[in-house]
Amino acid sequence: MSVIFSHNMNHQFKTEIAEVFTTLQDKLDFANCLACGMCTAACPYSDVHDEMDPRKFVRMCLLGLKDEVFNDNFIWKCNMCGRCTMLCPMQVDIAGLVRTLRGNFGLTAPGTLQDVVENQVKTGNQMEVTKEDYLETLEWMEEELQEEIDDPGAKIPVDKVGADFLFLWDPREIKYYPLDVQSIAKIMHAAGANWTCSSEYWDATHYGLFNGDDKVSKILLKRIAEQVKRLKVKYVVVTECGHATHAQRWGKNVWLTSKEGNYPVFNFVQKEAEWIKKGIIKVDPTRNPEPVTFHDPCNMVRKEGIVEEPRYCLQKTVIDFREMWPNREFNYCCGGGGGLLAMGSEIYPYRLEKGSLKAEQIKRTSAKIVVTPCHNCFDQLSDIIKHFKLDVKVKHIHHMVSNALVLD
Repeated sequence: MSVIFSHNMNHQFKTEIAEVFTTLQDKLDFANCLACGMCTAACPYSDVHDEMDPRKFVRMCLLGLKDEVFNDNFIWKCNMCGRCTMLCPMQVDIAGLVRTLRGNFGLTAPGTLQDVVENQVKTGNQMEVTKEDYLETLEWMEEELQEEIDDPGAKIPVDKVGADFLFLWDPREIKYYPLDVQSIAKIMHAAGANWTCSSEYWDATHYGLFNGDDKVSKILLKRIAEQVKRLKVKYVVVTECGHATHAQRWGKNVWLTSKEGNYPVFNFVQKEAEWIKKGIIKVDPTRNPEPVTFHDPCNMVRKEGIVEEPRYCLQKTVIDFREMWPNREFNYCCGGGGGLLAMGSEIYPYRLEKGSLKAEQIKRTSAKIVVTPCHNCFDQLSDIIKHFKLDVKVKHIHHMVSNALVLD
């Protein structure tokens, strides 16, 4: 065991952290750590690769070992998945601690994480999609949907004032997966939803959640709040994206005033489950005959409690649904969360090492499709499938629902 010298301790360090900690809990709650080690035991990656010991990291923060903390790669290797906090007897928010240290002490994120954040502030979305390309994609997919279902009345409404809800997209859907736009719009049409998109700010994603930049996070949330006010909608629905859901739901409570953030936020999966349950949309599970398993996105399940709705959708739209083990709140992170997906070649090997656990989970189900309502998870699972040569496809919940739709 290495020796800790008292002259290396900065006893004001934990106070410095608390002063900039963005949380709905007590800012000094991390000081309640009992050093029991339950966090390290709960972390599925503590034995996968080095520098993954949450207990050690928290103790260094509390002992004031400032240099050691900022030289520890745990800051960037941590997926911020929250599994450690779930088992912590004192509910220490270690993911929040990591986020605070990333964004408030002059650190620069590896890879393209910082670029993604800056792009979103500068252009309005993290992938720098122009307004013209965005609107053309929506128009194109509207035409494709009308042709698919033979109904010229099917619309993807933009800037409709007074709709029930504002829908927020993931830029991946606009830039790389436009058929996802068609799939989602098909479900909206079948449900008779009164919805709209914004022509101005429409990006649900929020990488400020990962690099810890609260100034940027406040800007991004204010933009969405302004669209809610401009379009006079009742609530916001976020596309199938885990971190975007958490950022929009939790974020409006920490980055906006109560007046600015006075609107509910739902994930699209919640609306899909509601519409199926109420018989608003009808589905035929025989249209999805292949065995399906489900990956729980950490930000949706552990942090936002959206656990049973995606399962309900799958139980109603597929014939053969198989759970991974462990599942629900205890499921493993895909390995790409916490911004690691954007951290480049430096972090890539660790992502794939973590992915080995998910690969084993998937293989044990013998499923042919792994479904996840999250684009970060989707991309990480795609990398896992390719790297470990799994005979599996990745889908979203809406893919299964739209494919199973029974239209009048």
